[in-house]
Amino acid sequence: MKREKFGSRLGFILVSAGCAIGIGNVWKFPYMCGEFGGAAFILIYLIFLLIMGIPVMICEFAVGRGSKKSVAASYEVLEPEGSRWHISKWIGIIGCYLLMMFYTTVGGWMLYYCYRSVRGEFVGASAEAVSEGFSNMLGNVPVMTFWTILITVLGFAVCYFGIQNGIEKVSKVMMSALLIIMVVLAVHSVFMDGAGEGVEFYLVPDFAKMKEIGIGNVIFGAMSQAFFTLSIGIGAMLIFGSYIEKERRLAGEAVSITALDTFVALMAGFIIIPACFSFGIEPGAGPSLIFITIPNIFAQMPGGQIWSALFFLFLTFAAFSTLVAVFENIISFDMDMFGWTRKKSVYVSALLIIVLSMPCVLGFNLWSAFAPLGEGTNIMDLEDFIVSNNLLPLGSLGYVLFCTKKNGWGWDNFINEVNEGKGIAFPKGLRAYMSYGLPLIIVIIYLKGYYDKFAGMGTTMLTVWMVIAVLLLGFVLYCAGTKRKKRI
Repeated sequence: MKREKFGSRLGFILVSAGCAIGIGNVWKFPYMCGEFGGAAFILIYLIFLLIMGIPVMICEFAVGRGSKKSVAASYEVLEPEGSRWHISKWIGIIGCYLLMMFYTTVGGWMLYYCYRSVRGEFVGASAEAVSEGFSNMLGNVPVMTFWTILITVLGFAVCYFGIQNGIEKVSKVMMSALLIIMVVLAVHSVFMDGAGEGVEFYLVPDFAKMKEIGIGNVIFGAMSQAFFTLSIGIGAMLIFGSYIEKERRLAGEAVSITALDTFVALMAGFIIIPACFSFGIEPGAGPSLIFITIPNIFAQMPGGQIWSALFFLFLTFAAFSTLVAVFENIISFDMDMFGWTRKKSVYVSALLIIVLSMPCVLGFNLWSAFAPLGEGTNIMDLEDFIVSNNLLPLGSLGYVLFCTKKNGWGWDNFINEVNEGKGIAFPKGLRAYMSYGLPLIIVIIYLKGYYDKFAGMGTTMLTVWMVIAVLLLGFVLYCAGTKRKKRI
């Protein structure tokens, strides 16, 4: 079967950026920025994007372009005979499915809130009414189910038409609209009464505030956000590398995509943080910032219905771009592993994702008593934990080791693939950093994430979970080992 490809470089950049741009940018980044002190956090975040996010993305793109396959088959194409790298493909396969098991629900929320905004439901609403509306949505099984299924069907409908006629065309329109909407909203927010203090908080580093919060906490928060914002580690970027030709060097493409991803995150902060200061609302309010705090701002704002509709349309586009990108990855698994047509894979995958999304939907209502990670947690928290704290860092570690170890694809093959074509060359002098420094950073992020998650559960539970973390890390290292050949 002939491999599909992008129709243009712009299409590749916009689709790949769309995969990276998601709720991590527009939902998580603004409240983390507020929580960790503003501009100082952003400065450290940008440093970690440069030294960690971009190199891992380049590894994914290289494996994709070098193999012309999805993560389901890329290791088999590139690995040396007698190695075990192909076992780690299950990190990517399971990761994409798990991510979509809860991302479809959150995407449905965005779409539903866009619908509510267009209807003017937040105009003149009290804070209690806005908060109650969010709670009512979570408790309403038919509403949650409908919007989850709707955004899933829409996403797979785009994928049905393929790369050039479906994903690339839609992404060009959607991403262009997203960027325009963001700029309009950001300009409006910055010029609101009292927003100047928020702009200063956002742009002028306050290292005294950073010290007060805890330098280690701010650094690790920035490191984690830089790592997770790019959707790296589960092959979501790899698949788009497999659809591009060799005219351009991959370092330049990764920089362009990261710059676009970062622009969206920074614009999201410009939309939200000055507005929070303007209305005297705490910008570090946490995950509720988008669905409770922001609608309260629009309820008080002149022309709030229009701005609210634009804001949630922007959020919907951001979430939908990631959904379509990962759906494409899931479709490619079936095509690579089973030789299915795109049409068959779309139908089967759509049905499977809808069914697999239901536990997350029910976790907020009928199954809300199930608290898998302790009191106050739900099924979404468990799914997010498995993906964000485990599969993304472990998968990224696997790609970096595969591209640098002698018993993997190897540094020479990697650097030749990355630097083929025109554009920015990836420095060969970074071999030592890529081989030792970057894997160490990823391992630190992984283990620290586990420690922070379970430190409050007592010494015994923390020890149990840390042992689990080490065992999972051992799995990746096992895959990176060389299988001994039997003696004759």
